[in-house]
Amino acid sequence: MEDFLRSCRRVVKEDLGPAGPGIHVVLGNEACDLDSMVSSLVFAYFLSKSAGGETLAVPLLNIHQSELVLRSDNIYLLQQTGLSADQLLFRDQVDLRALHAAGRLQLTLVDHNVLPSSDRDLEGAVVQVIDHHHLERSPSPSCLLTVEMVGSCATLITEHILLKAPEILDQQLAQLLYAAVVLDCVNMSPAAGKVTPKDRQYAETLETLFPSLPQRGALFTSLQKAKFDVTGLNTEQMLLKDMKAVSQSYSVAVPVLYIPLEKFLEKAELEAELSAFCQKFGFDLLLLMTISFTESNEPIRELAVFSLSATCREQVCRYLEKALNPALSLCPIGSPHSHISAYQQGNVLASRKKLLPLVKDFLVEWDGDGFPGNTEEEESVVPPTPMNSLVEGCPLDGGLPPISAQDLQDKFSQMETSDL
Repeated sequence: MEDFLRSCRRVVKEDLGPAGPGIHVVLGNEACDLDSMVSSLVFAYFLSKSAGGETLAVPLLNIHQSELVLRSDNIYLLQQTGLSADQLLFRDQVDLRALHAAGRLQLTLVDHNVLPSSDRDLEGAVVQVIDHHHLERSPSPSCLLTVEMVGSCATLITEHILLKAPEILDQQLAQLLYAAVVLDCVNMSPAAGKVTPKDRQYAETLETLFPSLPQRGALFTSLQKAKFDVTGLNTEQMLLKDMKAVSQSYSVAVPVLYIPLEKFLEKAELEAELSAFCQKFGFDLLLLMTISFTESNEPIRELAVFSLSATCREQVCRYLEKALNPALSLCPIGSPHSHISAYQQGNVLASRKKLLPLVKDFLVEWDGDGFPGNTEEEESVVPPTPMNSLVEGCPLDGGLPPISAQDLQDKFSQMETSDL
């Protein structure tokens, strides 16, 4: 894999002019979660080993290089599998439109099946799709579709390789795929409701073929810990790590923070940092959702509303306090900042996926036009939410699968001695 990635960087760096061979880009989704990254890397490698002709297969991470620091679980897995982030190619390093205009581009979409509106001009280059989300793409003879509602796109990539080129699978590729499946399928826990028989089948196949893979439970624990690690991130990075935005005449960002709200509010200069963030990205208001866990793995949700406009902030607060579909069960708590209203959220099942419709309805009422269709989610201002995020209504909203003290001790012992 290392030699393959180096060759991709070399060719892309030296040969992106109008003339030259075709380039088959394997493009993950804009969230670039771990499943998307792994699917892009491994499927491009598969194409490089199995596709004939002069076309070069290239994996492309669909974020800017500077945003990788926000994907702490991705960085962790790369380190554990002996890959360097310096070997990867990012969206700001490859001009897809220039390649398309030169007639040199083919696109395979993995972990999504439609291009966002900002990329619709590349639609003519899409030749294949491998995805595990709801099908939004219209079938076309020019595009090969593999769309199946399994827990992880990496499951479909694993199936593809084992059916067509099992000889290319090695320990490194197996560990990448296995990690993505285990994380997306919540450690294969039936209680989480994400794992399907096909996910389980191919996870067990990988375990059989590569018995030295990290122990499943220890792998999930380490990836989950890495995913929520915000060590070293500044305020702007913490806000961008997991954010969605909606806008009408006002623009509202809804970031999720993986720390207790009290800890986040401790910073004396926080209001100045939030104000600078809003000015930089064009937001009028921030709805800060936090999620953390008790010692018994029960989720804790909190909510904070920031705006320099007292009128705007108070209107949003009143709307959310009275909301019934869903009822957030907000309980005001003290805030050391005059422009931030803070709450405990009694309804821990009300994820951001359920909060966003409330925000959109508020914006419609605020404008007074009564046309919900005018409220749009932003696509280009901030990196999209990772698809397997807790805040998007993942079954982990109910807390992590129960783990006893002895289980934890065993898992950490295994982590110390495993290849992880």
